[in-house]
Amino acid sequence: MLNPDGVYLGNYRCSLMGFDLNRHWANPSPWAHPTLHGVKQLIIEMYNNPKINLEFYIDIHAHSTMMNGFMYGNIFEDEERFQRQAVFPKLLCQNAEDFSYSSTSFNRDAVKAGTGRRFLGGLLNDTSYCYTLEVSFYSYVLGGPTSAVPYTEEAYMKLGRNVARTFLDYYRLNSLVERPLAPTPKTRKEKLPLHKCTTQRGQGNSHAGGKPEKRSQAHLKDQSLST
Repeated sequence: MLNPDGVYLGNYRCSLMGFDLNRHWANPSPWAHPTLHGVKQLIIEMYNNPKINLEFYIDIHAHSTMMNGFMYGNIFEDEERFQRQAVFPKLLCQNAEDFSYSSTSFNRDAVKAGTGRRFLGGLLNDTSYCYTLEVSFYSYVLGGPTSAVPYTEEAYMKLGRNVARTFLDYYRLNSLVERPLAPTPKTRKEKLPLHKCTTQRGQGNSHAGGKPEKRSQAHLKDQSLST
């Protein structure tokens, strides 16, 4: 929770001082954006620590107009890196019936340059994946536009559990890819039920199969450390 004072006042986007905190990651002020400044410094310290492997950054937001849960990801010049970051949202779509891969989008919009997902995607190396997980304020759609199911507190918690389950599936898959000849013991007798990932669950655009846009190489060292 990086916006405690704003949320206390009933805001969901702006802080007490009126700042949209998810637009100031590039150069957060310790006075005006103290939570962002502190978390950013912590992430940089973790990234520079050789004992820590920082693999995922996911910030979580509510969306006021779209249905379901979905993700925003980044675009990279490296085709392999661009394709690899689509794996986690695809696995999440298999685990969560309310998650829409068709609404998941990979972009480099200029207006999103100050977001945590965009900034850290340029700062961290190609072993790290940065996403924004958006979840509808209102409902998720199953099977058609007339079958909207209102979100409840339990439904939000269920999506959180499915995100955790997806991490488990992701690292199981990773171990198979990295060690294809090693025997893999069975840890459960039954497979988890798979939810069909429909292609019409919202109005976002997915570009996972397309060619990534050109993107300038970002410096790995954060200039704000010297200030």
